[in-house]
Amino acid sequence: MSLFLMQRVSALALLFFLTLHMVVTHYPPGHIDFSRVLERLGDPVWGPVWKGIDIAFLFFVLMHALTGMYAVLTDSEKVAVYKRALAGTGIVIGVAAFIYGTQTILAFQLP
Repeated sequence: MSLFLMQRVSALALLFFLTLHMVVTHYPPGHIDFSRVLERLGDPVWGPVWKGIDIAFLFFVLMHALTGMYAVLTDSEKVAVYKRALAGTGIVIGVAAFIYGTQTILAFQLP
């Protein structure tokens, strides 16, 4: 998949996930606190759905941010000679951040 297409696909996905995130997390009726987040993610029926949504959101944020950084950095002729190293570094950072974030999301359980 080309860098251009990755940016566009992730941007469209982020529009959906960011809107959903803002509505559910920041504008619910009543006060939102950590216990309500635990309650939502720990629900036996809807918890896995919300965790899946959060993991997909994390994936698209990382994809959009890292491909954007790669595109900006390789626009400079001085940095363009290191394209392969930058791509490899971005992939390693992205995979590490995705694994760490996914483990964090999956760790949410009701006490």
